[in-house]
Amino acid sequence: METINIKVDQEVAKAYRESDSRKQEQISTIIKLFLNKEFSQKSLSEVMEEIAKKAEKRGLTPEILENILNDEL
Repeated sequence: METINIKVDQEVAKAYRESDSRKQEQISTIIKLFLNKEFSQKSLSEVMEEIAKKAEKRGLTPEILENILNDEL
C-alpha cells in the first residue's frame, strides 16, 4: 500500500480523522474503485451506477442498503 494526499476542506478532514477504521477502509475502497482502470474514463455517476448494479446482482437491495446506512448514523 502507498499513502497519497488528497486536498479536502477542514470539515471533511476532521470527519475522516474521527471516523473508525472500518469507515476509513470503506472510503479507501471507494477511491480505489473510482480510480481503477475499469472506471477511470467514466464519470462519477457512471461509476456509481455500475457499482450499484454489481451490488444488486450480489443481493444488495435499496432497502438493505438503507438499513445499513441508518445503522451507521
